Amino acid sequence: MAKRLMIEGLVQGVGYRYALAERATALGLAGWVRNRTSGAVEASVHGPADAVKALIDWAHRGPSAARVSHVNVADDPEPAPPGATFDIRPTV
Repeated sequence: MAKRLMIEGLVQGVGYRYALAERATALGLAGWVRNRTSGAVEASVHGPADAVKALIDWAHRGPSAARVSHVNVADDPEPAPPGATFDIRPTV
């Protein structure tokens, strides 16, 4: 399963990207996470459906300092390459 997440609210400057990357890695997911200049956090997650769903559920809460107001979830058209890991990317 491959999903693209756009997380909005107080999600920058609170360790959201690092916490999401840690959670995704623990769940065995591949993909990436990055800040957006809009103030949102964007993530691409690839892996087994149950693990992707668990990460999406977590994304609605995030780390304790975050205040998530909305999580948009869409299918991700870009497949993860074989052997991909989970990365933190630069802001766009």
